[in-house]
Amino acid sequence: MSAPITVLRDTHPLPVLDACKWEKLEGDPHTVNLNAYTSEDGSKIMGTWICTPGKWYVEYVKWEYCDFREGYCIITPEGKEPIHLRAGDIFIVEPGMKGTWEVVETVRKYFVFA
Repeated sequence: MSAPITVLRDTHPLPVLDACKWEKLEGDPHTVNLNAYTSEDGSKIMGTWICTPGKWYVEYVKWEYCDFREGYCIITPEGKEPIHLRAGDIFIVEPGMKGTWEVVETVRKYFVFA
């Protein structure tokens, strides 16, 4: 069993470039993942995600918490209205969400997948 509390104060995650598995639809977006924590079984991940402008088709299989620190994007769930998200927004994406994720201005977000 892992420790009941994991302090991430002094983490130094290695950048992982263009690890995004989503399908690119427009532009030439590039990503950087800075994973600061991964659970022992790999089911939970948290860190920082940076993405340059472009558009992706997304299919979520996990729950995600997002805290936007920089940038602007538009997420459009299939059959729904676009959701405009900017620095300062905090939101949750539920498993099963399908649609598009368009990065308009380079995004930096904290994330937790569970």
